[in-house]
Amino acid sequence: MPVFPPLEHVTASEELSATLMYHVERPVLNEVKRNEIFMLIVISLLFFRCSSEKAKSVVFGFLPILTWLPSYPLKQYLFGDIVSGISAGVMQLPQGLAYAMLAAVPPVFGLYSSFYPVLLYTFFGTSKHISIGTFAVISLMIGGVAVREAPDSMFAVNGTNASQIVDFEARDARRVEVVVAMTTLVGIIQFVLGLLRFGFLAIYLTEPLVRGFTTAAAVHVSVSQIKYLLGVHTARFNGPLSVVYVTFLIARITNVVTLIIGLVCTVFLYFIKDLNERFKKKLPIPIPGEIIVIVSTGISYGMVMSENYGVEVVGKIPTGLLPPKIPDFSVFPSLFPDAFAIAVVGFSIAISLAKIFALKHGYSVDGNQELIALGLCNFMSSFFHTFAVTASMSRSLVQESTGGHTEIAGLLASLLVLLVVVAIGFVFQPLPTTVLAAIIMVNLLGMFKQMKDIPALWRTSKIELAIWLVSFFASVLLGLDYGLVVAMGFAILTVIYRTQCPKNALLGQIPDTGLYFDVDEYEEAEECSGIKIFQSNTSIYFANSDLYVSALKAKVRPNA
Repeated sequence: MPVFPPLEHVTASEELSATLMYHVERPVLNEVKRNEIFMLIVISLLFFRCSSEKAKSVVFGFLPILTWLPSYPLKQYLFGDIVSGISAGVMQLPQGLAYAMLAAVPPVFGLYSSFYPVLLYTFFGTSKHISIGTFAVISLMIGGVAVREAPDSMFAVNGTNASQIVDFEARDARRVEVVVAMTTLVGIIQFVLGLLRFGFLAIYLTEPLVRGFTTAAAVHVSVSQIKYLLGVHTARFNGPLSVVYVTFLIARITNVVTLIIGLVCTVFLYFIKDLNERFKKKLPIPIPGEIIVIVSTGISYGMVMSENYGVEVVGKIPTGLLPPKIPDFSVFPSLFPDAFAIAVVGFSIAISLAKIFALKHGYSVDGNQELIALGLCNFMSSFFHTFAVTASMSRSLVQESTGGHTEIAGLLASLLVLLVVVAIGFVFQPLPTTVLAAIIMVNLLGMFKQMKDIPALWRTSKIELAIWLVSFFASVLLGLDYGLVVAMGFAILTVIYRTQCPKNALLGQIPDTGLYFDVDEYEEAEECSGIKIFQSNTSIYFANSDLYVSALKAKVRPNA
């Protein structure tokens, strides 16, 4: 075995210097010790190499833009993304203003919510086609919380009777604080759920449940907008039977001029929407009906409708962006249940749309990263006075159909909104609110078409039909928050029911084939001599084991 002798000392030549001396000491290294050191060096190198690769994977996973932007094909994608971004941005503007009314905040905050989150999603999102921004269902849920936490009665100037005067400026300022705090909490919840890999939560919000819930939300939104469409001023109600209360309250004398403007805009928008649907293959881009009706701003300004005819208008829209502000954390405890519901519903809507487009165009989306992306969009944007956002069905369809290929389209849409906020936001000040109500009502048509699910589910699955109906009626009658809880509870009960009452069958062979079918449903299926083939379409566990044995005995020995 070779042994390396120790170097006790090395001395420099006396001719050079008698004072210079090198003295080195080290232990004797045998072969075993040398191999151990060599292995430590190899393991250390492998460790640092793996850590580097892992760090790179984490960074690319957290910032998906790094995976596709360096190889972005300008000639193939840029023109389509520009057209798509402009088209989506044109829709963002009026919808942002309109959905701010649903969120119970001044319209300009809808524009902020159409800029910051959309910009951030470009960097963190994994879907190439969904359009992030304001959405009717989420806005309505936020508005319900804002009205509950900052009702008109808190800002009454003269007493609390029916003719009280409300300090609208103070009320709106407080509602903005509540909404911003809510958005911060929603972002934190979504981000934490994403880090904990809870992207599978969307599985429990089944398609019938979501479609029934969003249809019910469309009913709530429609009822809430009737007062703007008719020019009627009523209190805003939330909770059980709120739809009934509002319906009775608006059955009064309306502002005729407001009603005419609203109906004309509604009919026109419906006509444009129908044209876009009929000729979508021939039109290079959809006709921007929502921007066209904004021309009514000029008519309203020229005829001074606000003063002469009592038509309610959008009002003051400050030019430029507001400085960042820390949210009011003191209201978090009272907002947490609502924030959790909004976080889950918002993610469910976004991931559903993302998966549809991903399947159509042949790429994949990461549910956990989408949770993180939405969480960051909501959390970071909330410091700039926004409310919670998610994907919009109508804008996503436009962004995809007009040639959008990547998240660059969303980036361009956000820049268009920024241009309006910074430069020409004041143009929208004389815009009648009834026009915004008409925009909202027409955009809800797609949700109301989900009523067609009822006959389809009746033919395919009675249980899923029951989930759809319970989700719809519970959300309409009890409110969106309680309705969602009831719907999810009922959906879980159906899972238990399916395990308790599975479909059981005895299988028989189709002659001259290797196929086996239920002998009760197929006359040609013949049981094998001396063999019983029993099939149950559920897993066996403690809660259904006795039922499984009973069903097996009933099928195998029916007369026993």
